[in-house]
Amino acid sequence: MDVKIEQSWKERLSGEFEKPYFTELTEFVRSEYKTATVYPPARQIFNAFDFCTFDACKVVILGQDPYHGPGQAHGLCFSVNDGVRMPPSLVNIFKEIQTDLGKPFPPSGNLERWAKQGVLLLNATLTVRAGAAGSHQNKGWERFTDAVIKCISDDKSNIVFMLWGRYAQDKGSVINTASHHILKAKHPSPMSANGGGWFGTRHFSQANEYLVSKGKEPIEW
Repeated sequence: MDVKIEQSWKERLSGEFEKPYFTELTEFVRSEYKTATVYPPARQIFNAFDFCTFDACKVVILGQDPYHGPGQAHGLCFSVNDGVRMPPSLVNIFKEIQTDLGKPFPPSGNLERWAKQGVLLLNATLTVRAGAAGSHQNKGWERFTDAVIKCISDDKSNIVFMLWGRYAQDKGSVINTASHHILKAKHPSPMSANGGGWFGTRHFSQANEYLVSKGKEPIEW
């Protein structure tokens, strides 16, 4: 099966694309795009991989579902297109960066600049039906993204994994903790962040300190 994904990822994940579950997933997703409004736009499904190659990857942030409102999702977890109002979770992410690193609040919630520096912004599920959170869960995407995480864990070293919330932490159970740096916190959504466990975690400065200690360039958050 020919999947349009960046070449370095395609080489490492080609075995997944040939498995029956991925064929079934592809058929399901194609039918959804034909009969419903689905986000992100089809050409942006694999944006996380297209902006952050396998070799360039040095940080992984795990999300769950793409945003399901108009114009929001573009294939990078937590990120929205330029000109789109920031969702509350992203606002809280930037509040923490502001406190942690003293950076001013950005004008846009577009995180492509992170991805281009080596941050893989990976949702567990890569598509969603408009207005229906979780509508494409348990169709095969989670198995695929588990394989992505395992590939990174097994074939790279000294990666920073940012696992925010129980879902991301459970999904990160396949990571080899001896080879990588794991940062855990509550999810930045207001429902969990405002009760403590998100603000003050200083994940962004911690990530950069670790990268520098391994001879890597820090991320300009």
